[in-house]
Amino acid sequence: MPASPPGDSSPPRVATLTISDTRTADDDRGGPELRRLLAAAGFRLGTHAIVPDGVEPVRDAVRGLCGDPTIDAVVTTGGTGISPRDRTYEAIDGLLDRRLDGFGEAFRRLSWDDVGPRAILSRALAGTVAGKIVVALPGSPRALALAVERILAPLLPHAVAVAAGRGDHR
Repeated sequence: MPASPPGDSSPPRVATLTISDTRTADDDRGGPELRRLLAAAGFRLGTHAIVPDGVEPVRDAVRGLCGDPTIDAVVTTGGTGISPRDRTYEAIDGLLDRRLDGFGEAFRRLSWDDVGPRAILSRALAGTVAGKIVVALPGSPRALALAVERILAPLLPHAVAVAAGRGDHR
């Protein structure tokens, strides 16, 4: 099924990635939770994969999904912290055509209410790659719920349309 065509009001199709060297399909909590939250918010679900930590594997996966005409947006979970293995930020930041700095700012502001100053340790980010919205979220199920329910559910349909050149940006 193709991505939302011009003038189409159907919900965006969102592909998801779990970024982890240690998770498998059997113990990945973040990916299934992210997909459950996105579906509950009314989005159509595209493919899901588990991608190993590392700049090139993440970039390759995101590039591939952004080149897929059936996908409107890509949302990742995991690898956005500051541990030595967390490289999702570097991978995705290096791909972005346009950064949506307000996304990370809003996410950290909302996270502050839950976790206090530890919120600044999150390197959640969003932007566009080849006209598609790309969002990198932490692996925590609580963080995923916050991001999907408070930011992505109300914003993503509009952002997808504007990024693809088919929406009014007012």
